[in-house]
Amino acid sequence: MESAQRFAAVKWPQLGLGSNELKVDARVNILVTGSAGFLGGTIVRQAEALGNKTSGLNRSSGEYQVDLSSKVPELEHHFDLVVHCAGKAHSVPRTPEEKQLFYDVNVAGTKNLLAGLRKPPSRFVFISSVAVYGVESGLQIAENHELAGVSPYAKSKIAAESIVHDWGKSNSVPVSILRLPLIVGPDAPGNLGNMIHAIRRGRYVSINGGTARKSMVLADDVAKCIFSPALGPGTYNLTDGQHPSFRELEDLICGQLGRKRPINIPHFVASMLGLVGDVIPKFPISSATIQKMTADLTFDDSRARDEIGWNPDRVVEHFRIGTDARLLHAGST
Repeated sequence: MESAQRFAAVKWPQLGLGSNELKVDARVNILVTGSAGFLGGTIVRQAEALGNKTSGLNRSSGEYQVDLSSKVPELEHHFDLVVHCAGKAHSVPRTPEEKQLFYDVNVAGTKNLLAGLRKPPSRFVFISSVAVYGVESGLQIAENHELAGVSPYAKSKIAAESIVHDWGKSNSVPVSILRLPLIVGPDAPGNLGNMIHAIRRGRYVSINGGTARKSMVLADDVAKCIFSPALGPGTYNLTDGQHPSFRELEDLICGQLGRKRPINIPHFVASMLGLVGDVIPKFPISSATIQKMTADLTFDDSRARDEIGWNPDRVVEHFRIGTDARLLHAGST
C-alpha cells in the first residue's frame, strides 16, 4: 500500500497536459529489462531524467546480467515498477532452431523474470506488439481484435501477454500491456534502420507512390506514457494517431540525409520483382516485402486517448534520424 501511495504522489507530467513540474519521489525504484536496447535505453533515460533510481537487466550489461531465456534472475531488491522490454524481434526465422529462440526469449524469458520477482512490484509494464493481431492490412484495428498472429514472434508475444496478465491477477499487481507498432527514434533498429540505410546508399525505391499508411510511434512518447500517473492496468495500442505514409517518411528521411527522393516504381512492376525474390533467396525484395510496402496497416489508439490521456507527438514533425555513423557519415557505395 505504501509503495502504491508513493506512486500516486509522484508528480509525473501527464500526457497531453503539458506539465513542466518534474517533481519526483526519489525513492521510486525501477527495473527495466532490455535496458541496453533501443526502447529500453529510451525508457531508462526518461526515468533518470525524472530523478528515479533505475536498474537495468540485460545479458551482458546493467546491474543485473542474466540471460532470461535460460535462467531465473536473483532480484534481491523490491521494485516499485518493472518495465519488461527485453525480447527477441527484428528477424525472420528460417530454421526450427531460430523459431525456438522466440519462445525461449519472449515466453520462457518472461516466466523466468516473473519467477525472479520475489517481492511483487507495485506496477508492471509489458512491452508487446501489434503483431499479436496477425494482420497484414487493415485500418484502425482496436484492442478487441482477435489475436490471430501466427508468426513465431507474434505467437510468443501472445503467450507472454497471457502469462503476465495471469501473474498480475494472482499477485494483485496492476499490469499495463502496451502494444506497439513501428517504434521511431534516433538510430532506430529493424525495418526503419534498414530503410534509412538504403536511402543513404541510394538503394531504396518507392513503390506505388508511397501511398500506404502505417502506424508508428515515437520511442520518447512511449517512455513518457510509462511514467504517466494516468497509466493504469489494461491493454493499449499506442500510435502517433497520424499514421504516416511511406511517402511522408521517405521525404523526411531524404531531407535529413540531404538525398534526392528515391525513384518510384509502379505496383505491377514491384509485384513481378517480388515474384523473382520469392525464388531467389538473396534477392532484396519478395512478395511479402511488396505487400508490406503497399498495404495500409493502422491501429486504433482511442482507448489510450480516452482512458490515460494519450496525446503523442506526430512522427513526421519530431522524428530525427540520429547520429549513427553507419547512417550519416559513411560514404555511398
